[in-house]
Amino acid sequence: QEGMPQTLSSTSMFTPCGFSPHLHTSKEGEQGGLIFQDGNLTSASLDALIQHLIPTTDYYPEIFTFVLSSRLFIEPHELLSRVCHKCIEQQRLDDPVLDKARIRKFGPKILQLLTEWTETFPYDFQEERMIGHLKDMIHRIAPCDEAYWKKMNQLLQTLNQKLATLSHGQEGIVKISAAVSDKLVAFKTKPPSIQREILSVCSDPYTLAQQLTHVELERLSHIGPEEFVQAFVHKDPLDGTKIFFSEQKKTSNLEAYVKWFNRLCYLVATEICMPAKKKQRAQVIEFFIDVARECFNIGNFNSLMAIISGMNMSPVSRLKKTWSKVKTAKFFILEHQMDPTGNFYNYRTALRGAAHRSLTAHSNREKIVIPFFSLLIKDIYFLNEGCANRLPNGHVNFEKFLELAKQVGEFITWKQVECPFEQDPNIIHYLHTAPIFTEDGLYLASYESESPENQTEKDRWKSLRSTILGKT
Repeated sequence: QEGMPQTLSSTSMFTPCGFSPHLHTSKEGEQGGLIFQDGNLTSASLDALIQHLIPTTDYYPEIFTFVLSSRLFIEPHELLSRVCHKCIEQQRLDDPVLDKARIRKFGPKILQLLTEWTETFPYDFQEERMIGHLKDMIHRIAPCDEAYWKKMNQLLQTLNQKLATLSHGQEGIVKISAAVSDKLVAFKTKPPSIQREILSVCSDPYTLAQQLTHVELERLSHIGPEEFVQAFVHKDPLDGTKIFFSEQKKTSNLEAYVKWFNRLCYLVATEICMPAKKKQRAQVIEFFIDVARECFNIGNFNSLMAIISGMNMSPVSRLKKTWSKVKTAKFFILEHQMDPTGNFYNYRTALRGAAHRSLTAHSNREKIVIPFFSLLIKDIYFLNEGCANRLPNGHVNFEKFLELAKQVGEFITWKQVECPFEQDPNIIHYLHTAPIFTEDGLYLASYESESPENQTEKDRWKSLRSTILGKT
C-alpha cells in the first residue's frame, strides 16, 4: 500500500546507521540534539527532530511517527514551513544559479516526503498554506528536471481526489444524523408503534452482520490518523500563549463514528422493545444474538459491542418474561468475550487473534479487523495522559511518539481493508434512517410490554405516559 510507513515497529524505525551523514553515529548518547538508547531514538529537542525530518541525497526519514505526533507541539503548516525552509537553506535552492546535478540527487527524496505526507495526512492539506508550501518547493526544484512538474501535477491531482472523496463522505454522514434527529422529535409525539422492523428488512443474521461491516469500514475510511492526536491537543506548557487547534478540533469523523456506535446501540434496543408480543421480542433478541456472533467471526468488534450494549440497556434487560423465552447460552458466550474485567482481557485476546489472522490473510475476508472503537480511543487517551510530551530538560519525549504511532498505525492498516461483501443499499438505508427511541421512549415501550415491577418503575411509567403520550 502506497504512502504508508513501511516500519511501525519501534526497534527497526530509527537506527543511527541510517542517519544523516553530517551526524556522527554512536551506539548511545547524543547526536545533534537527538538522544539514542540501544540504537533507538528516545528524545530530542524539537529543532533536532525537525532537522531529522529533512531528507538529504543519501538519507530518507521515517515520517509517520513525527508528523503524526508533532501536532502536540506545532501546527502542521508551521512544521511543513520549517521543513521547506531548511531544505531551501541546506540545498541552496535560493542560489541564482542552481547546482542541477546536486538537486537531481535530492529532488526525488523531497518529492517522496511531500507525497507521503499528502497520502497519509490528506486533511492537513485542506489548508491553503500547506498547498502553498508544497507548490513553492516544487517550483524551486522543477527547473532542474522536467519529470518533477509531472510528479507535482500527479501529487496535486491525487490529493484533490482524496479530499473530494473525504468531504463527500462527511456530507453523507451529516445528512444521516440530521434525518435521524428530526424523526426522533416527530416520533416522541406518536404512540410507540413503528411500521417497519428489522426482520422485515433482513431476516438473515449473516447478511446483517456483513452490512454492518460495510457501514463500519465506510465510516472508518474517513477517519484521518491525526484525529486521534488532535482529540487530545492541549496547550503546550512551554508556550503559555497559544492553544493549538482550539478554533476547531478537526475530529469530526471520529465524533461521527462514535455517534454511529450509539445509534446502533439504540437501534438494537428499539427493535427489541417495539414488538407487542413477547414471542416476537424473544425472536428479535435471538436474531441479534446471531448477528453479534457473526460480527465476532468476521472480526467486526465494534458492531458486536454495540449490539451487546443495546441488549444490556436497562429497558431491555428488565424484560424478564421475554428473556425467559430466549436461548441465552450463545449470548453469555458473547458477553464473556466483551467482559470489561481485567481491562477487557478477553476482548484484547480476541483482537490480537484477529490482528494476527489479518497479517497472514490471503483474502480481504480474513483481513477484517474493526476494533471496539471507544476502547481504542480510551487507550490512546491514557497513553497521552500517562506520558509527558516533554521531559524535564525540555526535550520531546520521542518514546511516547513511537507508541502513539504504533497504535494509530495499526488502526490505519485495518481501516484500509476493502469490504469484501456485496452491499445491500436497502439494509444500509434502514440501519441509518430507521427511527429509534430516545431513552425515555425505550423505557415507555419496555413498561408497555412488561408492566412495572415496583413503585419506582410505576411512577416513572406514569410520568412517561403523560410527557410522551400526553395520557394520564
